[in-house]
Amino acid sequence: MHIAILTFDGFNELDSLIPFGILQRVKKPGWKVSIASPTRQVRSMNGVTLEAQIDLVEACCADAVLIGSGMATREVVANPALMAQLQLDPARQLIGAQCSGTLVLAKLGLLAGGVACTDLTTKPWVIEAGVEVLNQPFFANGNVATAGGCLASQYLAAWVIARFEGLEAAQNAIHYVAPVGEKEAYMERALGNIAPYL
Repeated sequence: MHIAILTFDGFNELDSLIPFGILQRVKKPGWKVSIASPTRQVRSMNGVTLEAQIDLVEACCADAVLIGSGMATREVVANPALMAQLQLDPARQLIGAQCSGTLVLAKLGLLAGGVACTDLTTKPWVIEAGVEVLNQPFFANGNVATAGGCLASQYLAAWVIARFEGLEAAQNAIHYVAPVGEKEAYMERALGNIAPYL
């Protein structure tokens, strides 16, 4: 099972690296999580340089693709050559987006039903793209999920794990990363947000 996290220049570290870390909690042969970028290296909104593990072509062949957010997402969606590389298909893969990544899904026409979650900064642009924005951290419609707010990235990761490996595996991954003394509350919140969409 291969999960790719699309990460562009100006990326938000939390939106790419939190799900990357949580998804790595699944320790099973064949389970692979990769950072995918259009260039060999990308620089975050706070100056962190990250080296891509795979390119966009390989990412589009993954079993699941998560699209992180960042400061330059509007430039990404305004780049026809870059957008043409994003050959995603919810009929054969899970697709998720975090915050401004939702704008990418909207521009790709992948938000069936026209409802999604995003962050407050991106909300007007997603609405402008013809999508109703929900006031909640997570929403999924079939194989496409969106999350709003940096720390909602844990819900995207838990949703992917639950879809591929079951609720117990998702619960174990969240339990591992949750703060000591708050593990039960974190697991309950995460599963409460994703369970209606499984």
